[in-house]
Amino acid sequence: MLNIKKFVSIISIMIISGLVLTACGSNTSKSKITAVGSTALQPLVEEAANEYQQNNDNVSITVQGGGSGTGLSQLQSKAVTIGNSDVFAENQNGIDAKKMIDHKVAVVGMAPVVNKAVGVKNLSMKQLSDIFTGKITNWKQVGGKNQQIEVINRVKGSGTRKTFEADVLKGKSAIKSQEQDSNGTVKKIVSSTPGAISYLAFSFMDDNTLQPISINNVKPNDKNVEDNSWKIWSYEHMYTNKNIDKSTKLFIDYINSKEVQNNLVKKIGYISIHNMKVTKDSNNQIVK
Repeated sequence: MLNIKKFVSIISIMIISGLVLTACGSNTSKSKITAVGSTALQPLVEEAANEYQQNNDNVSITVQGGGSGTGLSQLQSKAVTIGNSDVFAENQNGIDAKKMIDHKVAVVGMAPVVNKAVGVKNLSMKQLSDIFTGKITNWKQVGGKNQQIEVINRVKGSGTRKTFEADVLKGKSAIKSQEQDSNGTVKKIVSSTPGAISYLAFSFMDDNTLQPISINNVKPNDKNVEDNSWKIWSYEHMYTNKNIDKSTKLFIDYINSKEVQNNLVKKIGYISIHNMKVTKDSNNQIVK
C-alpha cells in the first residue's frame, strides 16, 4: 500500500513538473523576424535590432544583407519578414509592389566626390551629367587642372547608382568605366587615383581624403537634403507583406520612434525621416 502511495505521489509530481515546464516554455517562445536586403541599410537595422531585443526578450531578430533586389524578392516569396531596400519596390523588376507595405525609415544623401588634386569644388548639374556621360573628359574643361577625368561608377543594380542616375543623368546612359560595389572601395580608389570622380553616401565623406563637390553652389549636407535644395538623395525602405504581424509592426514602429530617429539614425550617418520637409515618389518626383 505504501509503495502504491509513493508511486502515485511520484506520478503526481511528474505531471505537475511537466505542466510547469510547458508553461515556462510557452512564456519563452519567441516571435521570429527576419530582415534581408540592402547592405546600406543593414547597419541601422542590425543596431536597432540589438537595442530592441535587449528590452523585448520575446522577439528574435535576424538581419542579413544580400542587396535590395534579394530582400524584395525574398519578401515577395514570403521567405523573410522584412525586405530592406534602397529603392522603391515599384522600380525593381519582377516585384509586385501592390502586395507590399512601404515603411520609410531613413533618408540617405549622396554626393559626387573627386580626388583632392583635381582642383574643382563646384560643378553645375549639367557639368556633372556631362562628365558621367563622357561629354566632358578633362578637368580643365570645368576649371580644374589639365588632367584626364577618371570616372568610377557603381555596379549595375546598385541602389546608390539608380538614385544617382535618376537624379543626375535623367535617363541618359553613363559611359563605360570602372565599376565598384561598395562605398568603402569607391572611397579608397578615388582618394588614390589622380583625376578620379565618383559618388558616395554622406556618411562616407567623414574625413579629408576626398573633395566633396557642391552642385550649383549648394553644399552636400543634411539640411540641404531636408528641403530638397540638394537633389541627390533617396529613402531607405523596410518593406513588409500586407498581412504584417504585430511583432514586426512594433519593431518597425521602434525604428521610426524619436528615440531611434534622433540618435541611432544620425549616429550611423542617415537623415531622420522626421526631418524631411518634402516627399519623393517612386517616379522620382517631389510631391510636397
